[in-house]
Amino acid sequence: MAAPAFAHVSVQPGEAPKGGYSTIAFKVPNERDDSSTVKLEVSLPADHPLASVMPQPVPGWDVKVTKSKLDKPLEMHGETIKEAVSKVTWTAKKDGAVKPGTFQQFPLSVGQLPEDADQLVFKAIQTYDDKEVVRWIEEPKEGAAEPENPAPTLKLTAAEEDGHDAKPADKADAKGGHDDAEATVESSDSDSSDNTARVLGIVGIVVGIAGVAFGVLAGRRRSA
Repeated sequence: MAAPAFAHVSVQPGEAPKGGYSTIAFKVPNERDDSSTVKLEVSLPADHPLASVMPQPVPGWDVKVTKSKLDKPLEMHGETIKEAVSKVTWTAKKDGAVKPGTFQQFPLSVGQLPEDADQLVFKAIQTYDDKEVVRWIEEPKEGAAEPENPAPTLKLTAAEEDGHDAKPADKADAKGGHDDAEATVESSDSDSSDNTARVLGIVGIVVGIAGVAFGVLAGRRRSA
C-alpha cells in the first residue's frame, strides 16, 4: 500500500529581502487522524549563520534556543559575534500539541539575512506523540521535482532601499530644504513687517478721526 501524503512543514512567508530583518513562522500542519505533533526542531543554516534569532512565545509550548560557536566570527553593527543560534526546539506542554486536523505556527525574528545567497534552507524534524519522527530535511533543487520530505526554504529577494544612508541627491535635497526654510523665514519676516505697518496705519487713522471729533466738539462749546 502506498504511504499517505502529508502536508509538510513550511516557512511563512516564503520570501524576504536580502540584508534585512524579517519575522518568519514555521507552519506545522497535522493531517494525521490518530496522533498529535508534540515537538518541532528547526536547524538553522550553518553556511549562512544569523546573528539575531528570537522566538516569539507560543501558548502551550516550551522553546529552547541552542547556540554554537562560529568557525568564522561575524561582524555586525561594529561588534564581533563568535556564536550564533544553530537550532530552535519547541516542545508541547500538556495541552499544547498540534492535534489532528489542525496546524500551528512557530514564529522567529531573524536577521541580518545574507546578501550573498538566494535562499536559506531550514531543516526541520517533526515528532508525534506515538514516537513517529518525520524529517523534513531534503533541499529543493531548482528545476527538479519536489522531494518527498522537502525542507522549509526561505527565498531571498533583492534588497530593499531603506533610505538610512543619504545619497548625494538626498544631500542636495536636504540643502534645498534648508534654502526653502530660509526663504520661509524671510517671507515670514516680510509678512510681519507688512502687518506692523498696517496696524500702525490703522492706529493713525483712528487717532486722526478722534482729533477731528475733538476739534468739532470744542468748536461747538465755544459757540455756545
